[in-house]
Amino acid sequence: MKKGKIAEKSPVMLEMEPGTYYWCKCGLSANQPFCDGSHKDTDFSPMEVKIEEKKQVWWCRCKQTDNPPFCDGSHKKL
Repeated sequence: MKKGKIAEKSPVMLEMEPGTYYWCKCGLSANQPFCDGSHKDTDFSPMEVKIEEKKQVWWCRCKQTDNPPFCDGSHKKL
């Protein structure tokens, strides 16, 4: 899988409500970790993520994770 531009060299933990979210895969969104449509002129598209219950999520912002959209510690190697 092609990896996006590094948006931040750290994850972000957010308390998420149940719902559908769109994780930015390209790294260009100004609304990290979520898509804002900046991928329009790229080969990327956002990843749909369904959250079933309220919980804390560590979202990847470096876009190098092997477990998208979640942080796997890849940012520590950058």
